[in-house]
Amino acid sequence: MRAAVATGAGAPLILKDLDVPEPGPGEVLVRVTACGVCFSDLNLLRGHYPFARFPVVPGHEITGVVTAVGTGVSWPEVGAAVGAQFLYDSCGHCDHCVRGDQILCPRKLVTGVVADGGYAQYALLKAGFVTPLPAGLDPVAAAPLMCAGLTAFNGLRQGGVRAGARVAVVGAGGVGGLAVRYAVAMGARVAVVGRSRRGEDQAKALGAELYVAAQESDPAQALKAWDGGADLVLNAAPSTEAAAATLGGLAPDGTLMLCGYGTEPLVLPTQPMVLSRLRVAASPSGSPHDLRDTLAFSVAHGILPDVTPIALDEAPAVLDAMAAGTARGRSVITFA
Repeated sequence: MRAAVATGAGAPLILKDLDVPEPGPGEVLVRVTACGVCFSDLNLLRGHYPFARFPVVPGHEITGVVTAVGTGVSWPEVGAAVGAQFLYDSCGHCDHCVRGDQILCPRKLVTGVVADGGYAQYALLKAGFVTPLPAGLDPVAAAPLMCAGLTAFNGLRQGGVRAGARVAVVGAGGVGGLAVRYAVAMGARVAVVGRSRRGEDQAKALGAELYVAAQESDPAQALKAWDGGADLVLNAAPSTEAAAATLGGLAPDGTLMLCGYGTEPLVLPTQPMVLSRLRVAASPSGSPHDLRDTLAFSVAHGILPDVTPIALDEAPAVLDAMAAGTARGRSVITFA
């Protein structure tokens, strides 16, 4: 099978032929239909995951069809359309796992970072960590929902979004754009914080009522002037600094939720946080039940990202463009 392999931090992807793996106990073999190119894949190549295993096939926004199952697997059956996510496996017995919060398992494994992912024609996955695709869902357009969609939806849910809440989304790219659409569908009022005016029209088209260009005005002041501030700021930008700049724009009892972040530390003024009872939280993707909820909500509200299908051989160039900041839209690797 054709695959792209990351051989080490700082090294380019290598395109090569690998043997099609055979599923062992508890595993399923999935013929990959599509795999989204995620910013986390770039972080893998940059060496931002000290726990990464090299060589490894990247990719964790996977859709495909089960072609074989290992012993002990009664579900999914061969022929089932499934998706796979950032979470590859967990210990299964810690308190987090038995409560259905496998994403918090201290011994969790990550698809495309510790275990081979979807930049290949076939992927070997754990049966308990694949998710059935709802009938009629386009598997190519839906691929980014397995991570970008899940991260956005679960971040909003963990942040306690309710109808009428004011939600500010920092960065309206892959995760942020979906967060805007989900928040609007949840009945929230939405603002978008971007670096420049370039993304204003798109943000308004997605449903945002307010757009703040951080290069032109203080985002905290602009958000505070928005009927007293945001109840939730969801940072979808790959910058911790961008998140910190919005803290003063929270309403009392507000929450700053980190879904995106950079390598720099988070530094916040404590007194405003204490006086206004502000919270800072983070949301790392989600567990299998969260992905089921994400897909169900997406289907119910007709929320799918706009994607650009690419061939596997084009993936290195897309990652280079992401690193240079020139990538536009969401690229999805497709396999014939």
